[in-house]
Amino acid sequence: GDLRSVLITSVLNLERLEVDLFRGQHHWVPATQHLFGGQIVGQALVAAAHAVSRDEQVHSLHCYFVRTGDPKVPVLYEVERTRTGKSFSVRSVKAIQHGKPIFTCQASFQLSQGSPVQHQFTMPTVPPPEELLTQEELIQKFLQNPNVAEGYRKRLTKIQAQDVPIDIKPVNPPDIFSLEPQEPKQLFWVRARGYIGETDMKVHCCVAAYISDYAFLGTALLPHRQYRIKFMVSLDHSMWFHAPFRADHWMLYECESPWAGGCRGLVQGRLWRRDGVLAVTCAQEGVIRVEQTPTQSKL
Repeated sequence: GDLRSVLITSVLNLERLEVDLFRGQHHWVPATQHLFGGQIVGQALVAAAHAVSRDEQVHSLHCYFVRTGDPKVPVLYEVERTRTGKSFSVRSVKAIQHGKPIFTCQASFQLSQGSPVQHQFTMPTVPPPEELLTQEELIQKFLQNPNVAEGYRKRLTKIQAQDVPIDIKPVNPPDIFSLEPQEPKQLFWVRARGYIGETDMKVHCCVAAYISDYAFLGTALLPHRQYRIKFMVSLDHSMWFHAPFRADHWMLYECESPWAGGCRGLVQGRLWRRDGVLAVTCAQEGVIRVEQTPTQSKL
């Protein structure tokens, strides 16, 4: 409908305190009670975008999460205008809480340039989003199973109640009652909830930065479903923006994890427009710690 996306009206609507100093508030906080990494990446990119001309568009960003975010206080974003060139400009952003940096980011912006050197991978063939169930509908379906263990039923109900500002439709949802290992790959359609519309492309890139971190690192756990997670948090996050897109339109998020080890997991992702154009590429490494003893079935 015409309801403005909360990602625009609230989450990514920073308060300007000084020329290059901004304050961000929180909307959705995960059950871990740590700040959602995608929110910090998205807000940092908003701050960086305020420090470049309208004609410059972000083409890449590289971030490190250095401390756990506190959901009880706002985040300050301090921008440094590292370089302004003829074609490319770099902005560095530091996110601060309790007087200490919790996150650092460098974003690079480019003026539009044409080139005959062009190629891309081919988008996977999948059912359209109209034929698939949302994450909420899938959870409701699972909750109707009378054999679900009570503890797991409570966890599912809690997930269902969370006010995540993203619409998600998994292409091949895993059997949540099975502990069988799966290939470390997943596909789902994603979009921002609500209306964003035609606007500066940097706005859609900031929304995509928020979306890109949701369920991303979980891809690395699919071959290890027999273990209970003790701790999982992002270490770094990188994005490359290739083509214009609308973050409030369905995009296919193709995620895969080529490696895990040493209490870390690596994931890579591609956001595809419905017409087959590769819009964004993402990569992330995170800390993954699990119980050493395999868990029991959820049934």
